[in-house]
Amino acid sequence: MATRKNSTDDPLAPLTLAVGQEDLLLDRAVQQVVAAARAADADTDVRDLASDQLQPGTLAELTSPSLFAERKVVIVRNAQDLAADTVKDVKAYLGAPVEEITLVLLHAGGAKGKGLLDAARKAGAREVACPKTTKPAERLSFVRSEFRTHGRSATPEACQALVDSIGSDLRELASAVSQLIADVEGTIDEAVVGRYYTGRAEASSFTVADRAVEGRAAEALEALRWSLSTGVAPVLITSALAQGVRAIGKLSSARGGRPADLARELGMPPWKIDRVRQQMRGWTPDGVAVALRAVAAADAGVKGGGDDPEYALEKAVVAVARAARAGRQPSRVAAGCGALL
Repeated sequence: MATRKNSTDDPLAPLTLAVGQEDLLLDRAVQQVVAAARAADADTDVRDLASDQLQPGTLAELTSPSLFAERKVVIVRNAQDLAADTVKDVKAYLGAPVEEITLVLLHAGGAKGKGLLDAARKAGAREVACPKTTKPAERLSFVRSEFRTHGRSATPEACQALVDSIGSDLRELASAVSQLIADVEGTIDEAVVGRYYTGRAEASSFTVADRAVEGRAAEALEALRWSLSTGVAPVLITSALAQGVRAIGKLSSARGGRPADLARELGMPPWKIDRVRQQMRGWTPDGVAVALRAVAAADAGVKGGGDDPEYALEKAVVAVARAARAGRQPSRVAAGCGALL
């Protein structure tokens, strides 16, 4: 969770603006303010309101002087949805905030309610960025940050295995990190993650892809069947297969160099460069082309172009695994791939 450096980085600043759509990060921004307020005054009054609960006049009532001068935290969620009259009240308050009161505005960002967003920033709000994590690299960075925050170390492979196993939900990722650091001493490695989340790891579409591009057809098919039985969408599996094969093709045609240099050139994280290098053994340019055609056929099959999506996926997985061994057994493998296509 990144905090923009304004005139103050104090959680008890008069105004905190949490911007974004990642619920976990928004909740943490609120929790940080509330924890700081209660550390300063255990009797802090916390009011947590949805946008429709803040009517014209409500903010003035909540921020009116108290007989006991108690500390108060007023939280307004989905501030971008506030009614126009209420926005006027909030803007007026920003010009003259009340001492001992911290106002926390949660705003999705974007065009809706931008006037309030701009006004809060102009007023010098302490801003916390809470962007939605949409890329695997962002989720990987989040997991690494979670371990660092807790003062624990985890190998890059362990962090990646956790993302592959848990998926895109940050709450679940944070919970998994908490469980691992509570139960395991020392550095957390890939084997530890596998023991805790083996069922979920096997159900990962990326596990299917990894086993396939490594030429391990039997394991890839086992992972595929487990994935489908646990509800993984077929389209996610074809997507993972396509990403795996494309990564092989991109790295095989790239100039040699250090992982960091190749990562910048190919748009991959350095840890992935190392993994793909290991997976490249046995691949040929023809094998990449064959595999991509097989995955494209499967993708069409799972999107309505065929009668049996599961069979289409099995064909693709076998074709990719055979293509991965094309450099070792060229004639027999090429013939097998051609038969599958």
